[in-house]
Amino acid sequence: MTATKSKKAKATATGTRLLPKPLSFEGKTVAVTGAANGIGRATALIAAELGAKLLLIDRAPLGEIAAEIKAKGAEADTLEGDLTEDGFIDRMIAKGPIDAMAHCAGILGRTALHKAPSPRERFHQTMDVNVRVPIDLGMALIEHMAPRGGGSIVMIGSVAGRTGGTSLSTPIDYSASKGAVHVVVRWLSRQAVGRGVLINGVAPGPVKTGMTAGSTVDPKALPRGSMGRPEEIGWMIMMLLSPAASYVSGAVLDINGGSYVG
Repeated sequence: MTATKSKKAKATATGTRLLPKPLSFEGKTVAVTGAANGIGRATALIAAELGAKLLLIDRAPLGEIAAEIKAKGAEADTLEGDLTEDGFIDRMIAKGPIDAMAHCAGILGRTALHKAPSPRERFHQTMDVNVRVPIDLGMALIEHMAPRGGGSIVMIGSVAGRTGGTSLSTPIDYSASKGAVHVVVRWLSRQAVGRGVLINGVAPGPVKTGMTAGSTVDPKALPRGSMGRPEEIGWMIMMLLSPAASYVSGAVLDINGGSYVG
């Protein structure tokens, strides 16, 4: 009996149902940046549920999330380091092949830009991490994925990139960087779609993560009465990475509980 037939037999015997092929990541490697915490961590766990092998990437330690994924019966490799460092993206691709990428890493300043110790330095750091890295990552992954028959990439924008911010305290450099990510998604899509690589984005509203701790957003003032959960973003990311989204390219999906309707 082949492994596939054995798996089907086991699923039938236990009364469970196999994932439809357009939603399955069996046999595929999904890379997730920012995988140690927040939306990245939630996305990695969901990818494992959908049958993917994971490549986890973060500056923070990845041992805990890797162990959690392996406990679920999925494979996980790790790469710790800074995506802004020269050569790091090449090291990441050398860990491949990568079939899909959820780029969840990003930064958010804790103060208004003009109140930062060095506003110019803070601005350049935000743009380096939140804008330059997605451009470099996207271009490198297009060249990696296209010769192998294609792939999918999802990048994280923000409702702040649509509206200028979810509150008066949203830093201008963050809002500007996320608006730029939406443009990067569309620009990269035009370079990639003819080569079989689909690039899309998501624009989350306020989400309860370590990054938003201390936010002045009042959850009760939001249309749903609460902030989003990381997994609510993660499921939409994985949908856009799946074969089910084979006709979607250059889209930025709003996931905000109704706080922005455009």
